[in-house]
Amino acid sequence: MYVSITGLRLKGPLSFPRFAWHAVGSMRQAQTAPGNLRAEARRIDGVHHTLTVWTDRAAMLAYLRSGAHLRAMKAFRGIATGAVLGYEADVAPEWSEIPAIWRERGRAV
Repeated sequence: MYVSITGLRLKGPLSFPRFAWHAVGSMRQAQTAPGNLRAEARRIDGVHHTLTVWTDRAAMLAYLRSGAHLRAMKAFRGIATGAVLGYEADVAPEWSEIPAIWRERGRAV
């Protein structure tokens, strides 16, 4: 399976409405995307994290490059800063592990 972790910090409180609009649309898209096994989001220590698990990297890339998620990526720079991480795994991480994995291995976007 392919695991994708994101973490975003909003640029300020006025960014929240745009962030929420894009986050809801992107999450709905992920939850129904072909190849998606799991799609969840949580706010941890002020960071908006997502965890998605896919059958393979190709399924994740198809999602990444289309629809609501593509629109969110185009708006990202005006809304937040953050980092992303994707990797092959046999088991998805637990939420308690996500912040440390993200801090240690995330790639700034």
